[in-house]
Amino acid sequence: MGRVKTVDLWFDPVCPWAWIASRWLLEVEGVRDVRTRFHVFSLSLHNEGREVDDWYRGWLDERWGPARVALAAERAHGNEVLRDFYTALGTRLHRDKAPVDRETIVAALGEAGLPASLADAAGSADLDDDLRAGNRAALDPIGEDLGVPAIHVDGTAFFGPVVSPVPRGEAAGRLWDGVLLVTGTEGFAELKRGRGRPVTT
Repeated sequence: MGRVKTVDLWFDPVCPWAWIASRWLLEVEGVRDVRTRFHVFSLSLHNEGREVDDWYRGWLDERWGPARVALAAERAHGNEVLRDFYTALGTRLHRDKAPVDRETIVAALGEAGLPASLADAAGSADLDDDLRAGNRAALDPIGEDLGVPAIHVDGTAFFGPVVSPVPRGEAAGRLWDGVLLVTGTEGFAELKRGRGRPVTT
C-alpha cells in the first residue's frame, strides 16, 4: 500500500447529497489508499439571511438540530466519533426516512456509543459560532455560493460530486480517480448536467 491520503469531507447530516458523497468515500476507502475525515457543516446557518424559496426556508428552519448535535459530539468526544454518529444518524434520516426529531437523534447517539444528553444541543445556539467557522473552512477555498458536499484533498477543494446512487467497489474508485484528475487540472471550475433521476441514497 502507498501513503494513505486524508480526504476532508464537510457534511450537514440532513443533506442527501452529502450523505451519498460520504457513502461513496467510504467505498473508496476499500479500493484506494484514502481515509475520510469528517467535518460538520450547517446548511441552516449557511442560508441564514439568504433569499431562498419558501419551502426550502421552512425545511431549513426545522433542521438546525442535527448539525449542532454532531458538532457537540465532536467537541466532547473528538473528531473520530463523527464517522459513527453520522453513519447512525444518516442511515435513519436518508435510508429509513425517520423524522428529524429528538428521538431519532438520541437513537443515533446511542448506536454510536454517545450520551443521549448531547441531543440537548439541537435547540441551543451555543456552538453556532463554531459552526460558522466550520462553514467558512469548507467554503473559503471553493466559493460561498456553494454548499455540501465539500471535499478538500491534497490542497485542492471542490463541491461535489453530486451523484446518485452511491457508486460501489471499483466503480467508486474509478470515480475517485476521475474526480482527482479533473479537480487537479489548473483552471478547472465546473462540469455539470441536469439531474434527470430521483435521489437514491
